[in-house]
Amino acid sequence: MALLGCCLFLILFLLGLAESQSQTFNHPFNRTDIQAAIGDMRAKSYYGFAMLLQMLNGTSQPNNRDLTFLMPDDKELSASSISIDEVEEFLLKHAIPMPLYFNDLSHFPTGTLVPSGNRTQMIRIHNRARGDFFVNNAQIVSANVCLSSVIKCHGVDAIIEYDHGN
Repeated sequence: MALLGCCLFLILFLLGLAESQSQTFNHPFNRTDIQAAIGDMRAKSYYGFAMLLQMLNGTSQPNNRDLTFLMPDDKELSASSISIDEVEEFLLKHAIPMPLYFNDLSHFPTGTLVPSGNRTQMIRIHNRARGDFFVNNAQIVSANVCLSSVIKCHGVDAIIEYDHGN
């Protein structure tokens, strides 16, 4: 009976650990990839998003290097009120946990739901051609910004909003 209790405890512990890891940026991240992505962001004038990502680079880091970031421009970021405690959550809400070039995204039909970096929220695709492609409320205005690493990123014209159900 003690062995069964020990096994049950171990299973519950591992499940809890896996869930906590899926929601946080706390595992080793290839610094070369993150630095290359930040360089690409800066080269295309996404300084604010690069700065937010770099703020986490020293303390916590994405647990999955296979990411696509959806980056609001500096004007949108400066109009928002992101506190230092909300940076990680903000980045998760603006990420898809798989690397997707715009060509990959364009294959998703309108209405498709893809996971965000926050596993409790989904991003709805609105695909009406290259010049009219939205993720939730935000239009992709600059495709394929990050090309120098596994990380992919696209510029969007707004901070991504989620419905209460998403």
